[in-house]
Amino acid sequence: MARVERRIALMTDGNSDKEQSFVTAEGILRDLYTSSQARERALNAAIVQANISGSFEEHLAIFEAFYADDIEVSSETQEEVIRGKPRVRTLLYNFLVPLHVMAEIGGLQVSIRQTSIPGDVADHEYSEWTLESVGVSGRACTLTWRALRKWNGSRVVYEHHYDLQQSGEPLTMADLSFDVTKPARGEKQ
Repeated sequence: MARVERRIALMTDGNSDKEQSFVTAEGILRDLYTSSQARERALNAAIVQANISGSFEEHLAIFEAFYADDIEVSSETQEEVIRGKPRVRTLLYNFLVPLHVMAEIGGLQVSIRQTSIPGDVADHEYSEWTLESVGVSGRACTLTWRALRKWNGSRVVYEHHYDLQQSGEPLTMADLSFDVTKPARGEKQ
């Protein structure tokens, strides 16, 4: 866990919400725009570099480091806005743990990619995400979506997911290798 915390401190330049400085109004707008872009790049890099087959805890540490206590998360597929870090953490945990188990034990190969989308609002950042899952059977399921994040200082205070697309059928137990007598894809017998 200390390795994850050091990595996050490096990505965020050790900055916290409590740091203060004096700048002009023009400087504030410019700094707000470049600061949110830099934080967005650091957050996205941390997500992409984290290895779900090795651990789900690294993803939770990233969430703790970058998201505000009063975070609000929404999606065009959900009617309810999820409010507060505890509720979002539970949602994230319930997604990450099964994914981790399927990757570590079931042989699922998981990759995630991110592309920035240009925007023109100082504290809003847009990105496109692709999550590809490939089972031991060779079948793949790819999810793509777009995300809008609103930043307040060094923390994400709002995230909205939209334009969800799925390519390929959902993977089933037949696409995983939970048989202990057979090695998972890529393992030697």
